[in-house]
Amino acid sequence: MTKDYTKFDSISRASWKELHQKVKPLLTEEELKTITSLNDNINIRDVMEVYLPLLNLIQIYKINQENLSFSKSIFLKKDVSIRPFIIGISGSVAVGKSTTSRLLQLLLSRTFKSSKVEMVTTDGFLYPNSYLIEHNILNRKGFPESYDMELLLQFLDKMKTGKDAEIPMYSHEIYDIIPDQCQVIENPDFLIIEGINVFQNPQNNRIYMSDYFDFSIYIDADSNDIEEWYIQRFERILDLAKNDASSFYSKYAKMPRDEAIIFAKDVWKTINLENLEKFIEPTRTRADLILHKAKDHKIDEIFVKR
Repeated sequence: MTKDYTKFDSISRASWKELHQKVKPLLTEEELKTITSLNDNINIRDVMEVYLPLLNLIQIYKINQENLSFSKSIFLKKDVSIRPFIIGISGSVAVGKSTTSRLLQLLLSRTFKSSKVEMVTTDGFLYPNSYLIEHNILNRKGFPESYDMELLLQFLDKMKTGKDAEIPMYSHEIYDIIPDQCQVIENPDFLIIEGINVFQNPQNNRIYMSDYFDFSIYIDADSNDIEEWYIQRFERILDLAKNDASSFYSKYAKMPRDEAIIFAKDVWKTINLENLEKFIEPTRTRADLILHKAKDHKIDEIFVKR
C-alpha cells in the first residue's frame, strides 16, 4: 500500500532529536523495561532522541489549548471549564502503541509533577465475547462493529465536560471483558486514549473520536514488519501461557510450535492485516503526528501535520 504523507512535514530522527535540549531522561533503563511490551525494542537513547522532543511538542499544544479555553471563556463571559488534555494514540496491532502510551504517561507525570495522568485502552469498549458470539462476529474482534462505540463516545464526552466515569476493563489473558470490574477515571489533567480504533467513527455517525483529542499520534510501519512483530509477540505469549491453564492462549501453547505459528500467520492475514488496510491505516491522516518505525522497531522518521 502506498503511504500518503502529503499533509505532513517529514523530519528525520537526526533532525528531530535536535529539537530538544540535552537533559536527564526522566526515567531509568530499569523503569523503561517495566513499561515495554513483550516484543518492543526501546532504550534510553530512544527516549532522549524521540520522546523528549515529542513531549516539548505536546507542551506547545497544551499551552495553545489552555489559551484558547481562556480566550473563549472571556468572549462567552463564562467561567473557564476544567477538562483534561486528551491524547489519542493509534496504529496496528503489535506496532507498539501500549509501550508508547505507558512511556508518555510516565514522562508526563514527571514533567507535570502536580498533574494526574490517566491512560485508557479502547479494548475495554469491545463487546463481551458472549455478544460477539451471539452476533456471529467473534472472528471480527477488533473490527469497527466489535466495539461499543456509543459507550466510548459517551465516555469521551464525560471527560471533555469534566465529569468522572467508570469504564469496562479488558483482559488479554482471558481474551474478554472482565466481569464486574471497571476502571474509574476521576479528574485527570491528562488522559491518554490508546487503541487501534481511536481515529474511527461509529457507523452512520458523523462524530469522530478524534474530535475529542487535543493531540493525536499514529504509529506507523511497513505491514510486513508488523506481521513479523505480531508473530514474535504471539510466540512470547505462548511461552508465558505454557503453565497457565487460565490463559486463553494455553490451548495454542500446547500445539506444536510450527502449527501454532501457521495459525498465527493465518490470523494476521485474514483478520489483522485486513483490519489494518481497510479501517486503521486509512485514518492515519487524522493524526497530528506520525511516528514511523523501521524493521528493528526503532523510530526512524517523524511526520508532523502541516
